[in-house]
Amino acid sequence: MIHPENTQLIPGAIADYRLSPEGILFSYSKSIRRTVDLIRENVSLVQDITGGKPVPLLIYLCDSPMPDKATRKYSTEQLPVIYSAMAMVSRPGLSTFIMSLLFRLQSPPIPIRSFTDDQEALRWLRGFLPRQS
Repeated sequence: MIHPENTQLIPGAIADYRLSPEGILFSYSKSIRRTVDLIRENVSLVQDITGGKPVPLLIYLCDSPMPDKATRKYSTEQLPVIYSAMAMVSRPGLSTFIMSLLFRLQSPPIPIRSFTDDQEALRWLRGFLPRQS
């Protein structure tokens, strides 16, 4: 898990966050049932952290209770509002299961990939950073 020493995490209800100097948001998931209200609160927190612009997200997944259909729908709708791409890092199988839940009938609204290696995930996400002029 990539977490530099002396780095302060920004606490949230469903995850803690840090924004890297290069502009990648790291999310350390918590094992809590997601609800529409918690997702709404989280979207607001992420927008505060990122200045309201979509950024690449590296999320460390953990086991958590399955959200209801309304929460899954709302989460999917909010993805492109706050993220430009998402790399999910987890043990084998977990992120595939989550993706099948969220995107059973439609494709993801942003580029999403599953990884078991966070360095590989980080390399992939760097391709979604804005080009420096």
